[in-house]
Amino acid sequence: MSDTLKVALTQMTSVDDVAKNFSQIIHILDQLSTTVDIVSFPENSIYMRIKEGEQIPFYKLSDPIFYELGLEAKKRSCVLHLGSVPVELDEGKFNCSVLIDSEGKSTATYQKIHLFDIQLNEQKPIRESDVFHYGSQPSILKLNDWKMGQSICYDLRFSELYRCYALREVDLIFVPSAFLVTTGQAHWETLLRARAIESQAYVIASAQSGMHQSVKTASFRETYGHAMAIDPWGQVLTRLDTSPSVQILTLNKQRIAEVRQQIPMKDHRRL
Repeated sequence: MSDTLKVALTQMTSVDDVAKNFSQIIHILDQLSTTVDIVSFPENSIYMRIKEGEQIPFYKLSDPIFYELGLEAKKRSCVLHLGSVPVELDEGKFNCSVLIDSEGKSTATYQKIHLFDIQLNEQKPIRESDVFHYGSQPSILKLNDWKMGQSICYDLRFSELYRCYALREVDLIFVPSAFLVTTGQAHWETLLRARAIESQAYVIASAQSGMHQSVKTASFRETYGHAMAIDPWGQVLTRLDTSPSVQILTLNKQRIAEVRQQIPMKDHRRL
């Protein structure tokens, strides 16, 4: 039981090569100056599709990459939250969060519910549903007496998911992402702060950032970055820039209690 939770917020520039992404993850972990409870990695942390329409490799939890990351988690006595990985489960292929506990065990913990099928003005269409199945339900993690809701990137736009977490009084919500630059500039911080305020919970939003150059083709894509941690009042606790990096934060349940006492939304809900 603990009133505090030490979280490492990360930012990556993943590519379409697992070995390169693994090296980047290890480099980030090596920068940790102290032991943390959980490290939050962004969407597409293991593999990022650079060229739209390209086939995506799917991984099973028995894959060696999870074993290797499990060794790192065990060595460092911390939990790794991989914001999303293309995972093949018995029920289908998903954009899936994977939790690796401090004993090295990997578990698929959340399947992305809202898949990113859009076409911005003058840009090529993006369709996650051409390769992924839809997730079907919210999912809450428990660690050190902290309840943590899960979501992935495009989920951020759908307040009904976060209402589920608010009603269950989670302490923290993960929003690992790979936002486009255009939508990031317009909506990223606004939506993150809104989710924290309406849920009266911490929001931890790890991010992909920068120019992602394919190792297979001449293709590239760019993501917005600006990974953020937001407190239950909607205050930005930290904002990373646009380079791969990590920052440690200590979250406190007392802050959650203070906010919920000042504005007792739980007692005032009518719908």
